[in-house]
Amino acid sequence: MAGLNKGVPPPTEIKLHQKSRVLEIAFADGARFRLPCEFLRVYSPSAEVRGHGPGQEVLQTGKKEVGIARIEPVGQYAMQLHFSDGRDTGIYSWDLLYDYCTRQDEMWRHYLTRMEEAGASREPQARKA
Repeated sequence: MAGLNKGVPPPTEIKLHQKSRVLEIAFADGARFRLPCEFLRVYSPSAEVRGHGPGQEVLQTGKKEVGIARIEPVGQYAMQLHFSDGRDTGIYSWDLLYDYCTRQDEMWRHYLTRMEEAGASREPQARKA
């Protein structure tokens, strides 16, 4: 069982590169992708990010330095990512991840455009002492 869509190849390898903050995923069809932790965080499938319907998406700002603290398997079809900013909701199914991998460039451009339009920054906010 690969994700929720039988047409999507399952992952054969998942590697978290802590230093570069990249999740590397290899799939059974031979494809291999590298997804930045920031990308995965700003496109989290959680309701906090996606909202509860079309047009309710919440732009995630200040996530440039976010990492993944822990990865937990969810059955045979997904994983849950625990991010360094404390967020851990949202289930990343294999088919969602494969879709993200194949559309990463387009999705990233869209995110950067939304950030620019909002006058927002990817940089984390400075913490006050």
